[in-house]
Formats: sequence, C-alpha cells, structure tokens
Amino acid sequence: MFAAERRQMILEMVRANGAVSLRELARVVQTSEVTVRRDVRALEAEGLLDRRHGGAVLPGGFARESGFPQKSHLASAEKTAIADLAAGLVGEGEAIVVGAGTTTQELARRLARVPGLTVVTNSLLVAQALAHANRVEVVMTGGTLRGSNYALVGSGAEQSLQGLRVSRAFLSGSGLTAERGLSTSNMLSASVDRALVQAAAEVVVLADHSKLGTDTMFQTVPTDVITRLVTDEPPAGDERAATELQALADQGVQIAVAGSGPPPAATGETAAPPGRPSRRDVPLPGQRRNHPNGGAPQQLRSAPLPETAGPGAAERERARVADLRRR
Repeated sequence: MFAAERRQMILEMVRANGAVSLRELARVVQTSEVTVRRDVRALEAEGLLDRRHGGAVLPGGFARESGFPQKSHLASAEKTAIADLAAGLVGEGEAIVVGAGTTTQELARRLARVPGLTVVTNSLLVAQALAHANRVEVVMTGGTLRGSNYALVGSGAEQSLQGLRVSRAFLSGSGLTAERGLSTSNMLSASVDRALVQAAAEVVVLADHSKLGTDTMFQTVPTDVITRLVTDEPPAGDERAATELQALADQGVQIAVAGSGPPPAATGETAAPPGRPSRRDVPLPGQRRNHPNGGAPQQLRSAPLPETAGPGAAERERARVADLRRR
C-alpha cells in the first residue's frame, strides 16, 4: 500500500470514529505502529487530525464526511433539475467521463437515453445506472473500492486514465468557490478527479447552491480549468451563493442555472419545454465589456437641432437616426 493510500485510510477511520488508537490503525492498514505513528505525525502537520497519547482524534473545525446514504437525501430535487439540464449538453456518439457522486449518478440515469454514447467512470453507481442501456458503452477504471461513495480510487484508477481523451468531464464535489475552484474532503477522490479532468477537453461541474462558497480540504479542479457550472437557483436571501456565482462568472466560468419556472425575458434565458428545467447562461466578463453600459447596448440619442438648420432638417435628422438604429 502506498503511503498516500495508507494515510487516507487512517483519516477515514478517524473521521468515522472520532478517535482511534495507534494499535487499531496499524491492524487495519496492516503495518507497524511505528509506521502509523509516522503517518499520524505527517497528517497532524497538515492539520488533518490531532495526535493524542496512543492514538489520533478529529481536529477542531473539521466535520466528518457524510456517507452515501446521507448525501443521497440532500437537495434531491435540486440534483434532479441539475441532471436534467446537464444531460442536454451531451450529444449522440460522444465520449465523456463522469466522476463519482450523487448528482453525477442522477446525470447517468438520463444519459442512458443518448445513443452511441461512451462513458468512462470510476463510479459503481454511475455504471449501474447505465448497465442496461443497450446503446451506451461503459468503461470502468481500475482501482481500489472506496465504500463510502462506491468509487474506485488509488493509483490503479489514475493509471487506467493515462492516454485517454474525451470531449467532456462531468464532476461534482463537496464545495465550490471562485478563489479555489472545486474541492472535496477526500484526498484519494480528489486525485482521481484530477486525472479525469486531464482526459477531457472541457470540464463541467455539477453543484447545487448549498455547495457554493464552501471550501473543503483537497482541491480537485482550479477555477480557471472549469468550463461550465450547472447549478440550481439559490433561494432568496442566500447572498453567499449569489455572490459566488457572480465571482465564478467574472473568472470566465459559464453558468447554467436550472429553475422550476419560466425565466425572465431580460436575463437571456430560453424557455424550457413543459416539465423541464429552465436554463440561464450568465454572460462572461468579456461579453459584458463589449458594451460600456455593463452589458446593455448603448442607446442612440439624437442631439437637439440648431435653429438655423433650415427647412426639412428635423425630418432628415430623424431619418438618419432611424437608419442608425436599424443597423
């Protein structure tokens, strides 16, 4: 077992139990207490846990990672709307990668209807959702099974992705900020997600509004690598999520927002078919800078005519302005 894998197992045991003895850690990872003590010391230096006499405990401020049963019931309606919208980005005959997560699992259920699709994934849940799709080919990575989210992780998963090239990667995570990008609370999961990103020409992040503005331990995808974010409409009064969305757009991330009602005409949204979520693409900073008034085209105004302009001048000026507006 590699040191990184061994230390990740130690972290997961501490998070699951709150406190674990060095003897128990050594038994589970099948190494000596001397090696485990060295691992615990290294993890403490990174601020990931605290050493105690004969064991390790959770550090202050770090919550335990939720398991799949807990995550699957959080923001289920939002995840469904996000998955509906993200599925529209995938065309017939494409090759894509889909990472692990409850939102990507919802996406996979919708991708089963896309003919000629090839999906590369490290998620058993994604593969299961596509198992009976007779026109979709599923390619699984290698790796070690991480039971808390049914994902394959470790060096085997990363090595199986070497040399791969696909059109898009669809990923989710534990948090998303404009400053740091997508992050997760698991070191091995973050490492595999980074390998998935390396294989894709575009990166699409699926994250509901509760993850916006949240920063977790391990960075997965920096902001400048994210092509598009698919999210849901933040509730009224959620200033953190709204501010983070604008900050992401300012850094060039294309934002698609899934909502339950028809979009306002002024936002540039297009109406969705009945029963499907609406979509809003937030303009990029470069698009807003095309116009000096912050996104709206400059209005043409006619100047007052001098009194000496002569007969017919008003009519000629009005015709000139009308012609400019038509252009």
